[in-house]
Parts: sequence; structure tokens; C-alpha cells
Amino acid sequence: MPRLSVALICCLLVSTGCGARGEALPQSNERVDLDPAEFSAEVTNPWFPLDPGTRWTYRETTEDGETVEVVVTATSVTREIANGTTARVVRDTVTLDGEIIEDTLDWYAQDEAGTVWYLGEDTAEFEDGTITTREGSFEAGVDAAQPGVIMPATPEVGMTYRQEYYAGEAEDNGEVLDLGQHASVPAGAYDNLVKTADTTTLEPGVLEHKFYARDVGLILTIDKEAGGREELLSVTHVSPADARRAGQARLGEAY
Repeated sequence: MPRLSVALICCLLVSTGCGARGEALPQSNERVDLDPAEFSAEVTNPWFPLDPGTRWTYRETTEDGETVEVVVTATSVTREIANGTTARVVRDTVTLDGEIIEDTLDWYAQDEAGTVWYLGEDTAEFEDGTITTREGSFEAGVDAAQPGVIMPATPEVGMTYRQEYYAGEAEDNGEVLDLGQHASVPAGAYDNLVKTADTTTLEPGVLEHKFYARDVGLILTIDKEAGGREELLSVTHVSPADARRAGQARLGEAY
């Protein structure tokens, strides 16, 4: 899952077929049909940039008091999803005491207006090196799964949008709450942050506030229900070879 003027924001193609960028952002389980010709794997949205080779390292403190490391890498690998849209592959690896406990390949693409769409994920959780579940994996266009939006082209307070939809597996939603937030994390102090609220219909009590810095991306996540916190430690850049391996290695495999 993802680790979020209206007329200029997104390319929502309803079942009748549209292609214009004047439609509202996708909501709930409504169907959208994306035109691959209007999308790119080059994700340049300043609030969610995915320049290949960029690596974000986070420290997450869970509700149980455990501290895990989360490493997110914008790989140089792309993937064609079911409807023909080419997406950027982003690797998201969670480790506890150096052992992988969750590993995910996320798929993102940007439309012509600059909105970043979330097109699915291949994810697995591990215990002692063995996969315990693949729950949450989905691909837009397969088994009625629908794409969603992770970041509007021009965020505005009050915007709501579906982030992902695969019935019973992935039903996340986002809302833009504020555009002028400040936050300090180990990576630095940031102003004029986009603050969002992330919820899921599968767990109505879950609420996460996320903070995005311009030209950086996600810097802070606060779990309002359980009290967990994920903070950006650093933004670095890996070699082209490492960026490629991050997108090609099997889930759970060191890269």
C-alpha cells in the first residue's frame, strides 16, 4: 500500500471514456479507465518526486515500541500494468534488527497534469525469512482492482481521493488537510508542508497524518490511532546498478 484548481489536477476516465483532465479525483470504488498514452513513468510531481536512484530512509516506531527501518528506493525499473500503462517501480523494504519483515514493489505513474497515480503493488511479509502473507497485493485492471491517486498535481485543502481499491484487500483514501505545516525530523526542518489524512474503509479506526516536503516527498507519518511515528532520516542516491537491482530482486532478497 502506499507508503497521497480541480480542473487541472487529474486524468479521470470514467466508464464512458473521457481523457480530459477536468474530472474530479477518483473516489471510493468508482471505475476509472486510464489511457496509457497520457501517463509517464517519469514522476516529477514536486511533492512526490521519484527520480530513479533516490533513496529515502525512515525510522518507524511502532505502537509496540519497536523500532524498524524503512528504506524506499525509486528504482530505474519500469513495469507495464494490465491496461498498458508503464509505471515506475519503487522498492519499500522494512527491516527489524537487520532482518526483512516486509518487502514491497509499488507501481506509480504520472498523468499529463502532474497527478501521481498508484497502480498497484506486489507485497509480502516475512518471519524468519519465510513469507507469511501476500495480503494487500493487487494490480489495477486485474480482478476489478482500480487505480488511485497518491498525490494531486496541485494539492488544495479539502481535496479527497481514493488511493487504491481492491475489494477487501486494499481500500485506502486520502484527504488534503493543510498546505502550510512545519515539521522537524532527523533529516532536517521543513516548512510549507502538505499535510494529508490517510484512512481505510477496511479499518475505520485507522488514521494517519502524512507530511510532504516540496522536492523531497514524504518526511513524516503519524499514526493517530496507535501512536506510531515514521520519520525521515536521510535522502541519498544510489548507483544506476543498485537502482536497477532494487527493482529486480525478488521480494525478501537482499539488494
